[in-house]
Amino acid sequence: MSWMEQSDTRSCVLLRLGERRFALTADQVAELAAPSRIFRFAHRTPEIEGVILRRGRVVPVCDVAEQLTGKRLTQRRFYLIAARRHENTLDWIALPVTGECELIHADLTPAGRTDAPHVAGWISHNGEVIEVLNLKAVTPSASAETTAPLPEAQA
Repeated sequence: MSWMEQSDTRSCVLLRLGERRFALTADQVAELAAPSRIFRFAHRTPEIEGVILRRGRVVPVCDVAEQLTGKRLTQRRFYLIAARRHENTLDWIALPVTGECELIHADLTPAGRTDAPHVAGWISHNGEVIEVLNLKAVTPSASAETTAPLPEAQA
């Protein structure tokens, strides 16, 4: 067994949602994108605000800030495009973030039985303990998302 197999050190992307920071493991992050036109749908899954078009894909936008911090985002600096695995498929979801994102290497402590479902683990960075997000727990399943034709864009 190599040193890397024994290590709990992971590359993580720190993201800001309002006043709080969270993390995703770097292997879940596809890219950061500037805010773009969002296509909104009437009478759809409430967790999904709409979709954006990115690299030829229709990517659902899911503001998880209210669920995690109790407040909806009023400003958006970027969309963090995250990859989620559902059964045998890989799909993308856009998470609005309010500040800069940062790639770090940190020791990951797995979530315990008493941790909230949205917590996949914990990292420590610059004296701050940060929750690593479980995307499956904070975002709707792929079956709840729409693949309907795109209506008029809203800026």
